[in-house]
Amino acid sequence: MKLVKALTIGRFLGTLATISLVAAPVAAQAQDAANPLGIPADVSILRQNDPNSRKPTAVVNGSVITGTDVDQRVALVTAASQGQLPPEEMARLRMQVLRNLIDETLQIQEAAAQEIEVTQADVDARYADVASRNFGADTKAMDAYLASVGSSPAALKRQIQGEIAWQRLLGRNVTPFINVSDEEVREVLKRLEESRGSDEYRVGEIFLSSTPETHGAVGENAVRIVEQLRQGGSFVAYARQFSEATTAAVGGDLGWIRLPQLQSPQLEAIVREMQPGQLQGPVEIPGGFWIVYLIDRRKVLMADPRDAVLSLKQVAIGFPAGISEADATARIDAFNLAVQSIRGCGDVERAAETVGADVVTNDEIKVGQLPPQLQNAMLQMQVGEATPLFGSVEDGVRTLVLCGRDDPQTEGGPDFDTMLAQLEDERINKRAQRYLRDLRSDAFIEYN
Repeated sequence: MKLVKALTIGRFLGTLATISLVAAPVAAQAQDAANPLGIPADVSILRQNDPNSRKPTAVVNGSVITGTDVDQRVALVTAASQGQLPPEEMARLRMQVLRNLIDETLQIQEAAAQEIEVTQADVDARYADVASRNFGADTKAMDAYLASVGSSPAALKRQIQGEIAWQRLLGRNVTPFINVSDEEVREVLKRLEESRGSDEYRVGEIFLSSTPETHGAVGENAVRIVEQLRQGGSFVAYARQFSEATTAAVGGDLGWIRLPQLQSPQLEAIVREMQPGQLQGPVEIPGGFWIVYLIDRRKVLMADPRDAVLSLKQVAIGFPAGISEADATARIDAFNLAVQSIRGCGDVERAAETVGADVVTNDEIKVGQLPPQLQNAMLQMQVGEATPLFGSVEDGVRTLVLCGRDDPQTEGGPDFDTMLAQLEDERINKRAQRYLRDLRSDAFIEYN
């Protein structure tokens, strides 16, 4: 079951307006669909209130969120993004992290109110699992890493506590009341089969909402986010912290979709022309700005050629430190001639020996595990052929010789139970979003 942690950015009306005596009656204004709150068009600001000037702390239904809580959670995010944020971006990140901590606090409080217990042993077990996947089960190494980036084990454990509490809360109050009929599942599977062979895209998104009043500021923020992503920032981390789409909780991942599901000819045209690994945006769309990252693409219910398992021999040469450019070029030329003389995989060792090259064999590597620059070339090669030379004097120059390929079988598509679980997850997520929205509406929150 997916954990839902909606990150929709709340907006506060922190100003007071004078109401002109000649303005239209409030009741008449309230009936205007374009102005549902009946706010006069000519607003006079009585007090300036910059939300970014606040100290980033809050009291949520009596529970205190301290500046240290925010600092350490921000450190987790910036460590994941692996990039330095400019001051104005850091200020926005801190405000978003505070909103996330407020949501997390509400989830923990609601679980406690429903007498759903999350023990310290539960949290420690999940923490150890995270360590096992990232630090070889060495929790002390993860403790040291968190401290080194300005965070702490307590900050991560608090996040884990919130995730477990929310998961268990949904498991009791939402999941049992989700119903997907057999007929619905069969209809989805039928449509999937009818689309066999069409293109399918795995898309990541970041959506920032805007109004006519905030259009300029939000657009500038979107541009800055794209710049940070192009400089190596983590798309998943930025999506979790900034996106207002429902996919924020899963790092912006829309999953595998067909373009009509985007419900926008403009967005369809953009994604159709993208290549895996490419970033586009910000794109102005109704209601805000969209940043899109194409994670991958494939054919519906068709085998992915990149799943082909290869048998390869890698032939590589190294260079001594301080070698001159002329000597390096001569060695590369000699290596190239040796590679061109190879007559099948059985001849690789003989050719390598003539130039002092090393040979490494790998019989179980998928095309998709190779660098993108080599994947297409490898798919066009026949057994016994070698790739063009690649590498550098510093890292060594090498080639790959194809010795065999086991092509993947055509996929049969998801079975009934898998599709049923997917549809149930989608409905659980939607209910969970409403649940969290209700918790926010009923909360007493005091900002310091």
